[in-house]
Amino acid sequence: MMQNNYYFLRQFTQQLARRLGSLAYHIGYRPIDETQLTKGMRLGACFSQNKDELVLGFFSLQEELYLRALLNPELACLAVVSDFQRAKRNSIDLFRPILNKAVVAITQYQNERSFALHFEEGHTLLFKMHGRRANVILFEQEQFLISFHKRMENDYQLKLAALDRPLVQTFEAYQAVEGNLAKIYPTLGTEIKAYLDAQPAFVEADLPERWAIVERLVTQLENPKYYLWQPQEAPQLMLLPPPEQTTPFEVFEEAHEAVNAFFFAYLRLSTLTQEKSAAQRLLQRRLRQAQAYVQKHTQRLRELDEGIDHETTGHLLMAHLHQIPQGETQVVLPDFYDPQQMHVIKLKKDLSPQKNAEHYYRKAKNQKIERTKLQDNIARKETEVLALETQLLALEAITQVKELRKFLKTNKIDIEAQAAVKVEMFPFKRFHYQGFEFWVGKNAKNNDLLIQKYAFKEDLWLHAKDVTGSHVLIKYQAGKPFPKDVIEKAASLAAYYSKRSHDSVCPVIVTPRKYVRKTKDLPDGQVIVEREEVVMVLPEAFGEG
Repeated sequence: MMQNNYYFLRQFTQQLARRLGSLAYHIGYRPIDETQLTKGMRLGACFSQNKDELVLGFFSLQEELYLRALLNPELACLAVVSDFQRAKRNSIDLFRPILNKAVVAITQYQNERSFALHFEEGHTLLFKMHGRRANVILFEQEQFLISFHKRMENDYQLKLAALDRPLVQTFEAYQAVEGNLAKIYPTLGTEIKAYLDAQPAFVEADLPERWAIVERLVTQLENPKYYLWQPQEAPQLMLLPPPEQTTPFEVFEEAHEAVNAFFFAYLRLSTLTQEKSAAQRLLQRRLRQAQAYVQKHTQRLRELDEGIDHETTGHLLMAHLHQIPQGETQVVLPDFYDPQQMHVIKLKKDLSPQKNAEHYYRKAKNQKIERTKLQDNIARKETEVLALETQLLALEAITQVKELRKFLKTNKIDIEAQAAVKVEMFPFKRFHYQGFEFWVGKNAKNNDLLIQKYAFKEDLWLHAKDVTGSHVLIKYQAGKPFPKDVIEKAASLAAYYSKRSHDSVCPVIVTPRKYVRKTKDLPDGQVIVEREEVVMVLPEAFGEG
């Protein structure tokens, strides 16, 4: 992604240094002597409203500035805005040691997709913009202190002084590696290398001319324009002009303007995709339900049409009253139109033949009412099926969030209410981590429900050892083993939701669900574990969702 390309970040961080108060700006690591530096804006707020976004609010007497860092596996991106409305709920303060501290310098690490904000009193906030491994890490006196994404344990070992990547970028070095550009300019990234490889003038040139083309390109990248290209599948931020004959694109002179436009274009697309998918799932579920209703009730109507005609049965009984003895439980009578065809008719022993006939007439009346209702309901549901199919086709064609929300309102499709009902109906705490789901019992009876009604034998079961606590399941996924870090994360939850939640370390039992038994004589929440392993973990919770 070009928004994390080294050459883009160099321009972005230079502009950020100016906007935060004309701070000292370095390309490459150097020790920070804050006594020699001008203090810039102060960090007045640092918080997260979802697990993959960090917001930093900077303030001075004249203005405020917000740096938004989106750090999810699909996209790592930064944006700088002058206003941001913090939510009243589901928001948590982070990186408290640097709150109310002034920024004194910015370092863009050499040939690296990382930069740092240096605060007074020896704190450094590192932005590691490495795509799927993007993270923000706080250091104190250059020692690791706090990581935004705690799952990235390798980041705990990072050393600020070792982040630079010095490279010899000369023709002699290029010649020595026989024109392998990736070894000389790994900072170009795959997109720019692909751009060069698509140029006949570069591909057909000899080595010196190729090097001259590369040098001209690097000069252009160090003083770029920015191109926002928005093909249908996703927006793209580019440092070079998009391919010819593409959809229209915007051109920006400033890095912050360009990345903001990209950031919000991505958010709009992400919002559209999420809300559209939720609406599609809701409509598809309604469609399946309506189709199943039509199928079921059409079958019932067919059974009525092919079954015994109670009115004809009543007529047969009335026509043969004199032949039917009192107290019989069944009688065999000939068909009106085909005397060779005989009808076996069940009778109520305590009713007279005439009363039995009246009984069948009442059933015939009810049968007619049922048939009419079935026909009406089937017609209504078939109309609903047609409407739902039409809505799904219309929904597929929508490409704008505003258009989507108008469509949802017009058609009374409430995806938020549906999501709330779904969450409310689910009986356990639910967490997601690296593609796996963890289900956590809420109390003793709920623990029993979890393992007896909702667990499969392949699920992994966890529980804090020798103390009361929640049962935890890691839900099995076909063909996927349980990674060690996933097991440890779930074990931390089991420890946290137990009597050992305040211990520094807690032993947790881990075993497949098939080795956990519940007998009738055991109290609520108690089980027998036939085989177990124990892991030692720190009790720790993380956000549900």
